[in-house]
Amino acid sequence: MKKTALSLSVLAALALGSAHAATVVKVATISPLSGSSSNLGLQIKNGTQLAINEMKDEFAKLGMTLQLVAYDDQADPATGTAAARRVAADRSILGVVGTLNSGVAIPASAVLAPSHVVMVSPSNTNEKVTDRGLKNMNRVCARDDAQGPAGGNFVTNTLKAKRVYVLNDKTPYGQGLSDQAEKEMKDNGATIVQSEGVAAEERDFTAIITKIQALKPDAIYFGGLYGQVGPFVKQLRDKGIQTPVIGGDGYDSDDLVKLAGTGATNIYFTTVAPPVDAVPAAKLLAGNYQKTFGSNIQGYGVMSYDAARVVLLGILNAAKANGNKVPSRTQVETSVRNGSYNLLTGPVKFDKNGDRMAAKMYVIAVKDGKRSTAGTVSVTRK
Repeated sequence: MKKTALSLSVLAALALGSAHAATVVKVATISPLSGSSSNLGLQIKNGTQLAINEMKDEFAKLGMTLQLVAYDDQADPATGTAAARRVAADRSILGVVGTLNSGVAIPASAVLAPSHVVMVSPSNTNEKVTDRGLKNMNRVCARDDAQGPAGGNFVTNTLKAKRVYVLNDKTPYGQGLSDQAEKEMKDNGATIVQSEGVAAEERDFTAIITKIQALKPDAIYFGGLYGQVGPFVKQLRDKGIQTPVIGGDGYDSDDLVKLAGTGATNIYFTTVAPPVDAVPAAKLLAGNYQKTFGSNIQGYGVMSYDAARVVLLGILNAAKANGNKVPSRTQVETSVRNGSYNLLTGPVKFDKNGDRMAAKMYVIAVKDGKRSTAGTVSVTRK
């Protein structure tokens, strides 16, 4: 009798544990947590964590325990796709915030689509991210077909450059951005003296700088990430070349200045992530970020917080529509796409492809290692 009673007690405890485990709801991040882009990848993870911390109590009221699962994609499509497969296999994960790189988002979202795992990107700008019409893929940032032209216009209309050297890092992000900027500069009457790609892993720019010295462009447009652009600018300045270098939001990291060293001047970039001081509503978030992580929040931290809020509110709205029970992935996918959200960066509503209907971009100047806002561009999807 005692053995039977003990067995029943054990079974009851196990059943109770299983019931508790079934209430766990997870949100995943997929971003580079190691490698040359880890600074931005950590902003995505940490911004999401802050949103989760703030909304845990709302989930608890519905009997759900909210958790973050962070995956390191190393800014690599194959690694990111493998992470997406692990996400799909974990049925407690109802949404993903990420990725940093469009080249990772495109295959990762395709892997997640059959399982209806919703993704909300804070940073992916390549048009193909949403133009494929996947029901699970959304973004809270502007696209390359807005960012590229904004950068091109800045080169020709503000910097008054007539001759431009164009580079890209051979990734979907860098090439797409440079292609759009190049088209806009040509339309504005500029001459493209050279347009070429350089592998994202390359850090020796001797041959390219030799060509720049010979062609003497008025400006250099480089579609790439800070981990590569920083060393490029340093080598450029070490050769005495002070030509302006312009790019996109892949430059948006404090590490750009560290990598460029004393050469961190005459650099401009468009960014879909706002300077923190340009978003008054983010002041409290910035304080929480500093207190929690011991470092300063950056633009992608703000964007990731907003992206995470979209995922979390989508889950909550789907749960309420589901009788306050944990919703299915399909219900969350539909809820996110059809929702309206008031976020730190403004109102968000998605079009049929998951693009944000109204967004802003910023032009940032780096002079002598210090950043300032050089302009703001409003973007509206039709």
